[in-house]
Amino acid sequence: MARERHPKKEVEAVLRELEALGWTVIKRNGKGHAWGLLRCPSNSAECRGGEYCQMTINSTPQNPSNHAAKLRSKAFGCIELDEKDMGSGDDAEI
Repeated sequence: MARERHPKKEVEAVLRELEALGWTVIKRNGKGHAWGLLRCPSNSAECRGGEYCQMTINSTPQNPSNHAAKLRSKAFGCIELDEKDMGSGDDAEI
Protein backbone atom coordinates (compact mmCIF):
# COMPACT_ATOMS: atom_id res chain seq x y z
CA MET A 1 0.00 0.00 0.00
CA ALA A 2 1.34 3.41 -0.98
CA ARG A 3 1.82 6.01 1.70
CA GLU A 4 -0.41 9.04 2.06
CA ARG A 5 0.74 12.07 0.09
CA HIS A 6 2.01 15.13 1.93
CA PRO A 7 -0.44 18.06 1.56
CA LYS A 8 2.28 20.44 0.32
CA LYS A 9 3.57 19.69 -3.18
CA GLU A 10 7.09 21.03 -2.49
CA VAL A 11 7.53 18.75 0.51
CA GLU A 12 6.02 15.77 -1.33
CA ALA A 13 8.51 16.22 -4.19
CA VAL A 14 11.47 16.10 -1.78
CA LEU A 15 10.02 13.08 0.04
CA ARG A 16 9.74 11.18 -3.26
CA GLU A 17 13.30 12.15 -4.20
CA LEU A 18 14.65 10.91 -0.87
CA GLU A 19 12.56 7.72 -0.99
CA ALA A 20 14.23 6.95 -4.33
CA LEU A 21 17.58 7.18 -2.50
CA GLY A 22 16.44 4.69 0.13
CA TRP A 23 15.11 7.00 2.85
CA THR A 24 11.92 5.89 4.62
CA VAL A 25 8.89 8.08 5.24
CA ILE A 26 6.95 7.06 8.33
CA LYS A 27 3.50 8.65 8.51
CA ARG A 28 2.50 9.58 12.05
CA ASN A 29 -1.03 9.35 13.29
CA GLY A 30 -2.27 11.59 16.04
CA LYS A 31 -2.32 15.18 17.05
CA GLY A 32 0.43 17.70 16.71
CA HIS A 33 2.40 19.46 14.04
CA ALA A 34 4.39 16.46 12.87
CA TRP A 35 3.03 14.83 9.72
CA GLY A 36 5.68 12.13 9.79
CA LEU A 37 9.31 11.14 10.10
CA LEU A 38 12.05 10.84 7.51
CA ARG A 39 14.56 8.13 8.39
CA CYS A 40 17.96 7.32 6.88
CA PRO A 41 18.37 3.88 5.29
CA SER A 42 21.53 3.20 7.31
CA ASN A 43 22.16 2.85 11.00
CA SER A 44 25.87 3.47 10.78
CA ALA A 45 28.04 3.91 13.87
CA GLU A 46 30.00 6.54 11.93
CA CYS A 47 26.93 8.63 11.23
CA ARG A 48 25.36 10.47 14.15
CA GLY A 49 26.90 8.14 16.74
CA GLY A 50 25.04 5.05 15.57
CA GLU A 51 21.61 6.65 15.82
CA TYR A 52 19.37 6.73 12.81
CA CYS A 53 19.37 10.03 10.98
CA GLN A 54 15.80 11.07 11.55
CA MET A 55 13.91 14.28 10.80
CA THR A 56 10.42 15.47 11.57
CA ILE A 57 8.22 16.32 8.61
CA ASN A 58 5.84 19.15 9.48
CA SER A 59 2.26 18.86 8.30
CA THR A 60 1.67 22.55 7.59
CA PRO A 61 4.99 24.39 7.51
CA GLN A 62 4.82 28.19 7.32
CA ASN A 63 6.96 28.12 4.22
CA PRO A 64 6.71 24.76 2.40
CA SER A 65 9.60 25.56 0.04
CA ASN A 66 11.96 26.32 2.93
CA HIS A 67 10.87 23.22 4.85
CA ALA A 68 11.42 21.04 1.78
CA ALA A 69 14.85 22.59 1.20
CA LYS A 70 15.86 21.99 4.84
CA LEU A 71 14.78 18.34 4.69
CA ARG A 72 16.74 17.82 1.47
CA SER A 73 19.82 19.63 2.81
CA LYS A 74 19.89 17.64 6.06
CA ALA A 75 19.40 14.37 4.17
CA PHE A 76 22.24 15.18 1.77
CA GLY A 77 24.42 15.94 4.81
CA CYS A 78 24.20 12.28 5.78
CA ILE A 79 27.55 10.53 5.30
CA GLU A 80 25.82 7.52 3.74
CA LEU A 81 25.02 9.44 0.56
CA ASP A 82 27.81 9.73 -1.92
CA GLU A 83 28.29 12.23 -4.75
CA LYS A 84 26.47 10.18 -7.38
CA ASP A 85 23.35 9.99 -5.21
CA MET A 86 23.26 13.77 -4.93
CA GLY A 87 23.09 14.17 -8.68
CA SER A 88 26.38 16.01 -9.04
CA GLY A 89 26.89 14.51 -12.48
CA ASP A 90 30.64 14.26 -11.88
CA ASP A 91 31.64 10.60 -12.04
CA ALA A 92 35.40 11.20 -12.20
CA GLU A 93 37.46 9.60 -9.46
CA ILE A 94 39.86 11.74 -7.47
